[in-house]
Amino acid sequence: MKLLLDSHVVVWWAAYPGRLRATTREAITSPDNEVLLSAASVWELGLKIARGKLRLPQDYAARLLADGFEELPVTIAHTTLSASLPALHGDPFDRLLIAQALADGLVLVTSDREIMRYDVPVLEA
Repeated sequence: MKLLLDSHVVVWWAAYPGRLRATTREAITSPDNEVLLSAASVWELGLKIARGKLRLPQDYAARLLADGFEELPVTIAHTTLSASLPALHGDPFDRLLIAQALADGLVLVTSDREIMRYDVPVLEA
């Protein structure tokens, strides 16, 4: 399985892993699965850190990549699909993650009920 982590799941994994379901932690650590970290999530979390709304180690993204997470860049195809999604969710970062999951055949790891309203494969965090 190819797993794309929602931004809050990145935070939970990096700072509060106990908040994740045991089955989700197992899926993330399984060598059978690929775990992707979107550039959109790093951007979103960076904005929150800069505003003082979130605290994470400065090198959290580099640590995740060093631990085997794979970087998922944002492409024009992703942004085009994001803009064409039904207006069920207003958060542009979440809409971009949904588009990335749909375009690239990924399972989105999230606990966001608004995301689950889309026809996107989800693993509940």
